[in-house]
Amino acid sequence: MTTKIAIITAGLRDPSSTRLLADRLEASVRAELTRAGDTVESSFVELRPLGRAIIDAMLSGFPTAPLEEAFGTVADADGVIAVTPAFNASFSGLFKSFFDVLPEDTFADMPVLIGASGGTERHSLVLEHALRPMFSYLHAIVSPRGVYAATDDFGSHESGAALGERVDRAAADYARLVQGCGPRRRQDPLTEDLATMERLLQHDPP
Repeated sequence: MTTKIAIITAGLRDPSSTRLLADRLEASVRAELTRAGDTVESSFVELRPLGRAIIDAMLSGFPTAPLEEAFGTVADADGVIAVTPAFNASFSGLFKSFFDVLPEDTFADMPVLIGASGGTERHSLVLEHALRPMFSYLHAIVSPRGVYAATDDFGSHESGAALGERVDRAAADYARLVQGCGPRRRQDPLTEDLATMERLLQHDPP
């Protein structure tokens, strides 16, 4: 079975610790799913190059072609890994804005693995206080174990090994979630809107 994973990362620098964490999560999830017999196709959605397009879509209501492509990548996935930098104990404005302009119901029944990076461990509760509630509101199925990485986690060999253990445990949980959910029914907002309109015209309640 082929499993499509979309990795959304909102790092503001190049390179960024946010992308480094996303890379490690993707690699570990890929390894877990491959061991279980799946073929994994991974696609990265970097939000930094889409920043202007996201703001334009918020103001005009019309996404540009690159933003539409990003929407399609996410909608076509069987699961999503979403990683944001932490600012003031919450997700970044760029990260949140992407989900504000994303078509409604894109994340319905989507298995999601959450991650965040920040300067210190003080921001680690961003996973439970900000990310998990947002994805639950979007009707996603959020994996029970997320990963937070502070700057020090990318420093010494000892701290890097500890981060690696957290990443692997989270990836194992997430791989089981993705497999348990099975192939995801793709959302087609235009088709579903037309079907709803047809039912209304036929006086057939949805």
